[in-house]
Amino acid sequence: MVSRVVFNPFTVVMLIILIGLFIIVLPLLFLSLIGSALVKLGFTYREVIILLFLTLVGSFINIPITTITGEPVTVREPAPSLFGMLYRVREVTPVTQVAINVGGALIPIFISLYLLYESITTLDPFIVPLALVGVTVVSIFVKLVARPVRGVGIVTPFFIPPLAALASGLLLSTFTTEPIAAAIIAYVSGTLGTLIGADIANLPRIRELVSPMVSIGGAGTFDGVFLTGIIAAFLA
Repeated sequence: MVSRVVFNPFTVVMLIILIGLFIIVLPLLFLSLIGSALVKLGFTYREVIILLFLTLVGSFINIPITTITGEPVTVREPAPSLFGMLYRVREVTPVTQVAINVGGALIPIFISLYLLYESITTLDPFIVPLALVGVTVVSIFVKLVARPVRGVGIVTPFFIPPLAALASGLLLSTFTTEPIAAAIIAYVSGTLGTLIGADIANLPRIRELVSPMVSIGGAGTFDGVFLTGIIAAFLA
């Protein structure tokens, strides 16, 4: 019995179409998730589009804040030689520029402050102290698990900040009758708590990173700060 492998061009075309759809649909689903969370927080569709646009653009913008000088580091560098490779040893003092990312830090901070303001003026003012308690809880959890990785930055397990923010939102919202309180507390706790626990609390350890630049808010749109608040608010 002879077996043959039959080449079917239709299968290959369908596979290419499916891969293309996956590449197109996945970002749309991601943006839909973000948009749904922001709408749940009380923003209009027009405001959501503006916030998403500003976040995407702002993810490429880092505003310098200060510079930190690290401990001298011994470096071996190749030196020219007539009969072989020689190395010279010298000390280098690394300088790290600290910046803040617009899309991954400033915009989430602005949204958090806006939500707290809306809570005071139109919702329940008691949401503000509840959110601050949530920020404290998430900050502590994130600080305990955050680790500086040399040449990379401050690394945090992705699932811990959103789960801590979600738990804070669900538990603390029981102390108020406002229906949207859980989403607001979860978002504010997730964004500000992650910023404080991961980035700000670890500023004294930046010297260990030996990196030319450290950005608070990291990679902007896809950074843990932004996603933590969005996911927590959506789930709440």
